[in-house]
Amino acid sequence: MKLSCNQLAKYLDHTMLKPEATAAMIDQTAFEAIKYQIASVCINPYWVKRVHQKLSETGINTCTVIGFPLGATSTASKVLESRQAIKDGADELDMVINIGELKAKHDDAVVADIKAVADEVHHAHRILKVIIETALLTDEEKDRACQLVVAGQADFVKTSTGFSTSGAQVADVELMRQTVGDAIKIKAAGGIHSYEEAMAMIDAGADRLGVSASVKILNGAPK
Repeated sequence: MKLSCNQLAKYLDHTMLKPEATAAMIDQTAFEAIKYQIASVCINPYWVKRVHQKLSETGINTCTVIGFPLGATSTASKVLESRQAIKDGADELDMVINIGELKAKHDDAVVADIKAVADEVHHAHRILKVIIETALLTDEEKDRACQLVVAGQADFVKTSTGFSTSGAQVADVELMRQTVGDAIKIKAAGGIHSYEEAMAMIDAGADRLGVSASVKILNGAPK
């Protein structure tokens, strides 16, 4: 598959999650998203209100992260964080699962954590993506995590935070697609830096890509 710059832009969440991000860096990210008509801008919760105001009436979504990047905050705090983010203008929320509970095979706890956030997000008619952090999981755990994300009624399962040992891998996206089928969508994130890498993820089954190198990737699209 080959996508034009305009087509590929609709797959991208233009991301600025660096802890050292300043207001100027956040504004630049929003400006680039508007220029290229990217699907969404993904920032830390502190910046949601600012970005939502910048994107008002552009048709571009404001995306934020919940329980990020470790996933080891309480379910109650994830729900409250989601509620505040929605109040500030978030359209899409990317939460991290409780990775330790997944690895301990406490599947009910993992589903309950996801479902509590999903209920909060869907009550406000927003979109929930769930990060399973594939770099820390075996293939069996990736498969089980995807099943639990479906059971928790999220809209997307997402590969990575971009803050662990590695990011998205084509093989992981293929495995995730095989597991979830058409039940939910897939977001690949972390380490995608070129048009070719972006297209490989889409060809593997990704519906959305989380990238900080959006401008470079889009400029690499066929003219």
